[in-house]
Order: sequence, then C-alpha cells, then structure tokens
Amino acid sequence: MAFSKDSGSGAMADINVTPLIDVMLVLLIIFIITMPLLTNKVQIDLPQPSPPPAVPPPPPPDPIKLTVQSNGQLFWNDEPISEDALRAQLRVTAQRDPQPELDIKPDRTTKYQLVASVMADAKNAGMIKIGFVSPASSQ
Repeated sequence: MAFSKDSGSGAMADINVTPLIDVMLVLLIIFIITMPLLTNKVQIDLPQPSPPPAVPPPPPPDPIKLTVQSNGQLFWNDEPISEDALRAQLRVTAQRDPQPELDIKPDRTTKYQLVASVMADAKNAGMIKIGFVSPASSQ
C-alpha cells in the first residue's frame, strides 16, 4: 500500500491498473491476429450415408412350441410326437434357413431328466436357437 503525505494518517486505496491494461491489450492483439486464421475454410471429406437395402430382410419364422409333460409325452406345436419322430423332426428343422427358435415348455412337475434329454436331442440335431417358456401357473 502506498501512503500519501498530505492526507494525514489515512491509507491510500487506489489500485494500480496499468498492468491490467497491459494484459488486456496483449490479449486483444492476440485475438486480432488469430481471428483471420479461424475463419478459413477447411475441406473435410465426410462419410456419406449408405442407401437403405433394396430388399428388407425376411421376417423370422414362427417359433416351434415343444411341450414336455410330466409323464414324458411330447407335443410339437400342440400335436403329440414320439421321441424318435422328435429327433427326426429336429434334424429337418435344424437344416432350415433361417432356423426357427425352439421354445421348450415343460410342465411344473416335469423331471429335469426329461427336459435335459430333449435339450440334448435338440443340440445334437444342430438346433442353435433354443429357448424356454415358463409353465403356466395352475390355479
């Protein structure tokens, strides 16, 4: 702080603004010089959107509902089927393109061994899309 001789014992509260003005002038000169550089155009090759496919993909086939009852009886889309016929049907279905999803729906009281056997048959036949449907609640 600077003290003044003629004001007596009071302190002088003026701020020296000369360095602030110098900094502001330097910044102004920097902005004046860099501004023309920012306005130049830069050529950029942007990727172009690809046209939509001419033919939409075919809809997926309906899923196959395979019901496994607790007594070991099997139903292929609500029609009874034997285990040998199931294996043959799974082999034929696995060759289709696109392959339909196999939805296995066991009863609540079906033993795990029956479901595991059906899953193993489906996997051995070449089925890739195997899903499970939870059994309906009995009331």
